[in-house]
Amino acid sequence: MAIATTVTLIVFVGLGVVLVSSPGWPRVHRLFFNGFHARESFDGILKGFWINVKLFLICEPVILALALAVALSRGTRSAWMVPVRIIAVIYTDLFRGVPTILLVVLFAFGMPALQLQGIPDSPLFWAGVALVLSYGAYVAEVFRAGIDSIHPSQISSASALGLSRGQAMRYVVVPQAVRRVIPPLLNDFVSLQKDTALVSAAGVFDALFTAKDYGAYNFNYTPLVVVAGFFVVMTVPLARGTDWLQRRWMERERAGAL
Repeated sequence: MAIATTVTLIVFVGLGVVLVSSPGWPRVHRLFFNGFHARESFDGILKGFWINVKLFLICEPVILALALAVALSRGTRSAWMVPVRIIAVIYTDLFRGVPTILLVVLFAFGMPALQLQGIPDSPLFWAGVALVLSYGAYVAEVFRAGIDSIHPSQISSASALGLSRGQAMRYVVVPQAVRRVIPPLLNDFVSLQKDTALVSAAGVFDALFTAKDYGAYNFNYTPLVVVAGFFVVMTVPLARGTDWLQRRWMERERAGAL
């Protein structure tokens, strides 16, 4: 413990000394770590950050529902469901292949331009739709991997008890699969929390757009560091919780194997 503590202090203190003693540090400090501009931009960034938080809280349950439906569609064996399986495959391949920021721009500017009646034309709404479709494709594959990891004997046992395949999936396979994929799902949602900042590309006044707007008028980049701090504070607890769940799941797996 003493050696680890000493080495850690030496490394971080050394990095700090190198950073502060570098020739360009005064300029970097003025442009990126200016206390005055941090205080001046804080309220506006906080207001914009709530847009990111609300967008995340709305998109997350929608993504879960969409992804589970796509994963189950890809696993169905009914001949009547072949068109649905084809659509599910096309959806996952297409939306995993297109960069999320490109989807945000295309949906936020393209869909309102269609002027469809009864459909919202808000860039924020369509940016959220883009995030849902993009992450839904990734999470669908996570769910599908979890479903495929359940041994076929589980379905056979359910059939022996008189359950149909649909009932076996609902009551036996899916609950086990969901428990298995919780850690990777949480990793995806850590990424989603950060990617809500992509809505700034559509002109939405979220935290990042507010910081860039302030910086453009005041020629200072400190607000960007403030935004980074907001996202770190939000994502680190979930990341640590994900690590804890992964360790707990591995301990349970080892205990079951023994």
